[in-house]
Amino acid sequence: MEKQVFQTALMLLVASFAPLGAQTIRNIWEPPLVNGIAAEVENEIITFEELRREMAPLLRQVQGEARTPAEFDQKMKELYLEVLQSLVDRVIIVKEFHKKVEDKKFGPIPRSIIENEFDSVLLEDFNNDRTQLLAHLRQQGLTMREFRRRLQEQIIVSVMRGQMRRSQSEISPEKIESFYNENKIHFYQEESVRLRLIMLKPIAEESPDLLMQTARKIIDELNRGSKFSDLAQRYSQDSRKDRGGNWGWINRADLREELSEAAFDLDINQHSEPVQLGGQVFIMQVDDKREEGIQPLLEVRERIENILVDQLARQAQQRWLERLRRDAYIKYF
Repeated sequence: MEKQVFQTALMLLVASFAPLGAQTIRNIWEPPLVNGIAAEVENEIITFEELRREMAPLLRQVQGEARTPAEFDQKMKELYLEVLQSLVDRVIIVKEFHKKVEDKKFGPIPRSIIENEFDSVLLEDFNNDRTQLLAHLRQQGLTMREFRRRLQEQIIVSVMRGQMRRSQSEISPEKIESFYNENKIHFYQEESVRLRLIMLKPIAEESPDLLMQTARKIIDELNRGSKFSDLAQRYSQDSRKDRGGNWGWINRADLREELSEAAFDLDINQHSEPVQLGGQVFIMQVDDKREEGIQPLLEVRERIENILVDQLARQAQQRWLERLRRDAYIKYF
């Protein structure tokens, strides 16, 4: 039966692994039965059309990753099952949410949150143009009412999954220390500096001597107490000038040797002399330094805590979903 489902759902995919050309993936993959039923969950029906809509944005990625027709077919089967399971889970999670609302354990989703999400989607995905949104919904075969219901369901699923994460938020110091001791190699850091940089490059026929004169002027201003960030905004000709020349943390290997030698010899808050390289002149300042080695626990405690919370939340969520699936009526066609 499962094999027949796969063959039916995938029969109109690309028959051979050939470039798309003018043909779009939407043309290639259409459900064999637009209103055919893929699954029944409680009192709700999941159709092949819903599966197609959910799978369509991922098809091009699958085709790009697959190297052979057999691998493409296998990836499509995996995607089919993954998307179908996701749709099934959405139904049972929403049902569980409404049950908790009825039991007064949760409050309903405020209408303002749904409207805010709608406004966010309209702005970010459709340039705040309702005409574009309506055209998209027509293409997807959705009404505005169905679209808003989907937004509400997505919010509900997010709330329920977030609740699962919060329930795992208490991680003991012992667990954090144990994880650190067992995974120290993952907290190795290379020698690095937090770097600010001023880059000067010739304008038109400007001579190297004139460029160096500008560099010496900058050095004089720095020596008189001017802020490096202010001078970077005024003089630098690179993409970070508006950020005060801030390039963040840089490893030694990230810089040309001539620049790294000068930068890594600096003390904190010290600036370099002008470094001439390839017709350009660079002036650098180090705001902070990190030594090579294993980061101390104090610096990575929050990162470890987040890792452990994610791990425990995923495990708890999987157990929770398995219970919901076990208790729900689910029928696959």
